[in-house]
Amino acid sequence: MNCPWFGAEDFAILRLEVGRLICYIVHEMVESILYEKLSGARVRCGVCQRRCLISEGKMGYCHTRLNSKGRLYTLVYGEVSAQHIAPIEIKPLFHFYPNSRAFSLGTLSCNFRCIGCQNWHIAHSDPGVGRTEYVSPEESVRLARQYNCQGLSWTYNEPTIWLEYTIDGARLAKEEGLYTTYVTNGFMTPEALDRIGPYLDAFRVDIKGFRNDFYREIANVGAFKGILEVTKRAKERWEMHVEVVTNIIPGYNDDEGQLRDIARWIRDDLGEDTPWHVTRFIPHLKLSNLPPTPVETLESARQMGMEEGLRFVYLGNVPGHPSENTYCYSCGKSIIERHNWMVLSFSIEKGKCRYCGVKIPIVGHYVGVKGQHDES
Repeated sequence: MNCPWFGAEDFAILRLEVGRLICYIVHEMVESILYEKLSGARVRCGVCQRRCLISEGKMGYCHTRLNSKGRLYTLVYGEVSAQHIAPIEIKPLFHFYPNSRAFSLGTLSCNFRCIGCQNWHIAHSDPGVGRTEYVSPEESVRLARQYNCQGLSWTYNEPTIWLEYTIDGARLAKEEGLYTTYVTNGFMTPEALDRIGPYLDAFRVDIKGFRNDFYREIANVGAFKGILEVTKRAKERWEMHVEVVTNIIPGYNDDEGQLRDIARWIRDDLGEDTPWHVTRFIPHLKLSNLPPTPVETLESARQMGMEEGLRFVYLGNVPGHPSENTYCYSCGKSIIERHNWMVLSFSIEKGKCRYCGVKIPIVGHYVGVKGQHDES
């Protein structure tokens, strides 16, 4: 069997799936750290909230974990489908090391299958189908340093599905003085969060809507309550910096009921200082027939968030809109001006508004020209 990109040190796994023979190329077979061994060589995965029951020789929902002879292995350890040097604002994280750069990594597949996913080319691609490059945890940290990045970010698809790899990378990053972030759908188990928790600084989570039927239709997920619980745990138990994104899809989650419910939950469970990013939907995949979100809808959502008591509500995917900026909740002055993820001005000194002196909740330092750190 001719398997592309097959190296002398790689493992080849051949599987017959839906009438086709697929060759999975795995550089490093790493046993999962979260699973339960059951009778009949079956296992139950403990990484995400699906908790897949996997028979011998089969894979879970995400197709990144294989039951081989009663042991569960990850097929994506170190398998990188995308790597970029990215401004932290693009995640988006607006209150975390402003103007810094994160060495950003993604793998293949996801534990969701969102019908309008913008990164569908990797998030809907299984190992053995999508092309990857092996990057060890040590190499990821070295590259972050080489490119003058201030941190690492696991993003582009759901980072939980390569939990073991991100833990190893995050541990090394922290030893080297780099920050660490997840861009996540939040559908991990509490056990998975607790494994990565000691090494993760920021948790940028999607709260896609606030109804079970919405999550079922969009992401093939039966209930979203566990996402809320894990997000609250990230903040309270592990003291991670949390920012929330809701991508507003016309006709799906743009109703006032869901939007106000999200805002109230953020206020009550995460705190009024938690940034909420309401972002413009761009048509993809099975939702390609929809229009982009009207700017007026986003502005209305922002207004709802402010009315519900949130201090920092931002518009996303609308470059140049005034609501990309951070405004002091006390005096109303613009204190961080942005354009399309670029920081244009920064008016916070020693953690306080330059104009009125009120404390502004920003984690980390503003990163100036050539990586210089200025007190925030």
